[in-house]
Amino acid sequence: MSPVPQTMRAIIKPDRSPGLKMVELPVPRPGPREALIKVAATSICGTDLHIFKWDPWAQSRIRPPVIVGHEFCGHVVEVGEVVDEVRVGDFVSAESHIICHTCAPCRTGRGHLCQNTQIIGVDRDGCWADYIVMPAENLWRNPPDMSLEVASLQENFGNAVHTAFATDVTARRVLVTGCGPVGLMAILVARAAGARAIYATDISNYRLQLARTMGADLALNVSEVDAYQLIMAATDGEGVDVLMEMSGAPQAVDLGFRLLRFGGEAAMLGLAPAAIPFDLNNHVVLKGATVYGIVGRELWATWYRMRGLLAGDTIDLRRVITHRFALADYEKALRVMQSGQSGKVVMFPEGVPTG
Repeated sequence: MSPVPQTMRAIIKPDRSPGLKMVELPVPRPGPREALIKVAATSICGTDLHIFKWDPWAQSRIRPPVIVGHEFCGHVVEVGEVVDEVRVGDFVSAESHIICHTCAPCRTGRGHLCQNTQIIGVDRDGCWADYIVMPAENLWRNPPDMSLEVASLQENFGNAVHTAFATDVTARRVLVTGCGPVGLMAILVARAAGARAIYATDISNYRLQLARTMGADLALNVSEVDAYQLIMAATDGEGVDVLMEMSGAPQAVDLGFRLLRFGGEAAMLGLAPAAIPFDLNNHVVLKGATVYGIVGRELWATWYRMRGLLAGDTIDLRRVITHRFALADYEKALRVMQSGQSGKVVMFPEGVPTG
């Protein structure tokens, strides 16, 4: 393995304004319980778009300057003196939520709800760089033959897996509202888990077509058709058993709960842009609905579920990837992601692999 250089390229949020910037920075050094990883691939998440655009959420959360990005894979090149979880040369992905281990959720086995979570690329330096330092306990060893792009998607895939397995979707009618990359992956999971029927809604015909290729039985553009009437007709007037809300759009939340049958279950991953009006009485209380708020990935139960789903090609995440860029072309990659005319977008520090 090549010697670690003194400096590296990194994409940062330099100040409190729209945009990002690629700069040269010192390569970070790992502490006693940390590892240094050479980044091999990194994918773009909706959070990265919020930071790029510098919207109200980013303004309230980000403290520039910070290296952005939180989905990646790479190879361990250096470890701290008390690290035994990984070794130099290991091919790893990472759980982006760094937890405290001392708050009440952490101490009761619910680390994904840690009250003091630090997220890489948000609260501390992230992975859109040649190298990143991570706590060794946050690293997940991959099979050596796993493709770089699939390995980089696992953190984001975990959101879809956590959402889908919050309920039992087997032999049930499932509605996915929002067909961004996580929504598309949720369709793959629901199909693999044996859903009876899968319905999908969005406002992008491009992403709805992707939803059909992922296994959606009916994919509807809510700006063009009466999705409520069409899905109610498809379910013989019963509605859906399970709602997976992935968009955070107020109209999608309302539609999803109107379509949810009495006694149905809703798993909510999408984040609304602000507080939204919601008919609690009719959507939840009088309907006897069960609602799950989904935060990140259950540590580490979701990762083990992912391993099982990805083993033996039960799910092929490459189907969700539509665009690949060199890390140096990050602005082009972000514009593609922002356009809505894409699935998952992956970037490679050393250039897009050939073959």
